[in-house]
Amino acid sequence: MIIRTATEKDLDIISELEQLCFPIKEAATREIFKQRLKYYSNHFLLLFDNGKLISFIDGFVTDIKDLTDEMYDNASMNNENGKWQMIFGVNTLHEYRNKGYASLLIEEMIKEAKKQKRKGLVLTCKKHLIEFYSKFGFINEEISQSTHGEVEWYQMRLTFKKKIKD
Repeated sequence: MIIRTATEKDLDIISELEQLCFPIKEAATREIFKQRLKYYSNHFLLLFDNGKLISFIDGFVTDIKDLTDEMYDNASMNNENGKWQMIFGVNTLHEYRNKGYASLLIEEMIKEAKKQKRKGLVLTCKKHLIEFYSKFGFINEEISQSTHGEVEWYQMRLTFKKKIKD
């Protein structure tokens, strides 16, 4: 297994995996991924098994506190100095699910956000995934303002605790 950040050359395999993982109304298009890779390929973590992309996580960085629908489609909103690491998607091939691969990428994204001195991470998820994300320390902030894909989403936030100076 290899984890690495994405490049623009990964566009086709990322787009293909997205289409396999999400319903058409929720899935990002190839064009959207092209823009995301242009603006923040360094915030895509890809997981490969023997050279095959099996899972990825992505999202940009912003000072805006809450995840909005505009963020999904407007990659130019990325602000490398932003306080919050957003997560727009966690994708895993069906045959690789429930084996800890998505968890591995989420933990890696959390570690990277800490290293980059972010305030924390924000994501939205469907109700049945609230418990899953809670295991990583995300707190449910209830129903999100996002209606992306005409679905009810719950916003979850992981805020890093500040270190107390002596």
